[in-house]
Amino acid sequence: MRLVSWNCNGKLRDKCAALSALDADIYVIQKCEDPAAYDAYAKAFSAAYLWIGETKHRGLGVFAKDANSIRENSWPSYTLRHFLSVRVNDAFDLLAVWTCKPYIEAYCIYQSIHFDRITEDTVIIGDLNSNPIWDRAHGMRSHTRVVGELARKGLYSAYHSVTGERPGAETTATFYLYRHLDKGYHTDYCFVAPRRLRAFKILENTWTQYADHLPRW
Repeated sequence: MRLVSWNCNGKLRDKCAALSALDADIYVIQKCEDPAAYDAYAKAFSAAYLWIGETKHRGLGVFAKDANSIRENSWPSYTLRHFLSVRVNDAFDLLAVWTCKPYIEAYCIYQSIHFDRITEDTVIIGDLNSNPIWDRAHGMRSHTRVVGELARKGLYSAYHSVTGERPGAETTATFYLYRHLDKGYHTDYCFVAPRRLRAFKILENTWTQYADHLPRW
């Protein structure tokens, strides 16, 4: 199964052709508009979707292609933004993430609330807006703490598992501030059990023509 995650930076309806060319089974898209308000774009590459957001212009969506099925798990988020837990093909739980301020601190709280629900079969994927280089700014609710707790569940960053690089010393960026190629940061992740990981790739920075983040699969 191929999973693609991307912070599309809005206006997904104008980027469907490029996205569908990646031929994923499941798309996890951050900062996309509500498909109920822009139904045409959802139909362009996905038969089924789940979406959450505070306005119709910006939210978090999970889209399933072809015969793949998704249903919401209804893990409560309370006031935390944005988290969407779904059951994929009645086989595993996928937690889609697009963190907003206070970023990794919000994710750390959400993870603590639902820690007993997270298993080695869970896939956690999305834009965490986080990196260990900013640990000091977040105190006890840091990126390093999150990674350590997920390791207890047998879940590891796909990028770091494939490259062997140390967290905080990544050589490949996933986000370019203001789309400037000299201002790259690694802020997007997929946490998965190594036995489930077949391949991982960050697409070329030519995708900055569409957004400030790069898609991953």
